[in-house]
Amino acid sequence: MRPEIIPAIDLIDGKCVRLSEGDYTRKTEYRGDPLEVALQAEAHGITRLHLVDLDGARAGQVVNWRVLETICSRTGLRVDFGGGIQSDEDLRVAFDCGAVQVNIGSAAVKQREQFMEWLRARGSDRIILSADAKHGKIAVHGWQDQTEIWLQDFIADYHAAGIQWVTTTDISRDGMMRGPATDLYQDLLGTFPELRLIASGGVSSLADVDTLAALPLAGIIIGKALFEGAITFAALEAWHLQR
Repeated sequence: MRPEIIPAIDLIDGKCVRLSEGDYTRKTEYRGDPLEVALQAEAHGITRLHLVDLDGARAGQVVNWRVLETICSRTGLRVDFGGGIQSDEDLRVAFDCGAVQVNIGSAAVKQREQFMEWLRARGSDRIILSADAKHGKIAVHGWQDQTEIWLQDFIADYHAAGIQWVTTTDISRDGMMRGPATDLYQDLLGTFPELRLIASGGVSSLADVDTLAALPLAGIIIGKALFEGAITFAALEAWHLQR
């Protein structure tokens, strides 16, 4: 099955932004309301959106829930939402606002028992493990804190516990427009062939999309390349129709 193309909208103060390597001091703010971007994506045949609350990731609680609610109520996009989900209330807000799935990273590291309860209560089809790493080790809290947990060990632990969906970002490539970490995804899929892996970070051209689409990925997240115009929604629509 071909991977699903998933545009990403990162939010600070309710606005579309992109960070370089997860660094909040290296922020680029883009024109355009998040809803307008989501509507444009939908108009070109996109069916899914990755929405990241960077304020929430840094604060440790969901902040930009109104943007999530607006996009979910005004479009038919299936939204997976992440950033700051660390309590039952955060999880409730995300789903009540319309998220189809949630991405959870920090809580999976810091609150294992709570994370496992969410997995049991909500189901493995609704919880995505955010396994984002720099130099092979997991980073949390908006990628501001580096742990000593190896990426492969982190995924193996939760895969054994029932996780089916994983989003993995090589943080050193995120927002850098230097191509995706293809070897990393190949290694993960070789180790965990049943995993529904979503690749994120570094996609800068349709050639990158082609390269990743050759892998048995569940999805390909595209962020900065769309906001910088290196890839357009129209080009993605044409790419999809040609396959």
